[in-house]
Amino acid sequence: MYPFLRLAKDMRAARRAAPLGLLDMHVSRHRCLPWDLDPWNELNNGRTLTLYDLGRLPLAQRTGLLAVLKREGWGLTVAGSVVRYRRRVRLFDRLEMRSRLIGWDRRFLYLEQAMWKPDGDCASHALYRAAITDASGIVAPDRVLAALGQPQASPDLPDWVTAWIAAEALRPWPPMAEAVRDPGAERVSSAA
Repeated sequence: MYPFLRLAKDMRAARRAAPLGLLDMHVSRHRCLPWDLDPWNELNNGRTLTLYDLGRLPLAQRTGLLAVLKREGWGLTVAGSVVRYRRRVRLFDRLEMRSRLIGWDRRFLYLEQAMWKPDGDCASHALYRAAITDASGIVAPDRVLAALGQPQASPDLPDWVTAWIAAEALRPWPPMAEAVRDPGAERVSSAA
């Protein structure tokens, strides 16, 4: 189940916290709970993505983005992500999550998030490509920034981010289309 109560707690704290500049970092604290675990008693990789929501949405609250989305009738969606997992997170481990917008291009916003353990080790790091949407599709970031009253020039994106963007542009869509078109493609059976 989605952690609605945790999100409500974090959004309440974000409303009470000082506003952030568009490129400032939001820091939040979390704990790995029993329902976050996988069969190996570690933080589930899918749950990690869900917990990252608990950093991105309060970040959007503190930067004023959520108010603009509500005023304009826009939506916010994840259009892509890549995660690097490096340290195990076990039951009741405490985590500090750091979330920030690092830049944008003509279509997407790019956000970076990381979960840090109290000993200073980074447990995981995520890069997200987010889109602001309306009934017509994607709202260009320059319109979003104008609505926020922010400068419209993005900081230079780091090389590793631009390399990921380039790699995503090469990725075929729809995926595995060649297997669908090739009637002789080997099929995997679920029968043992």
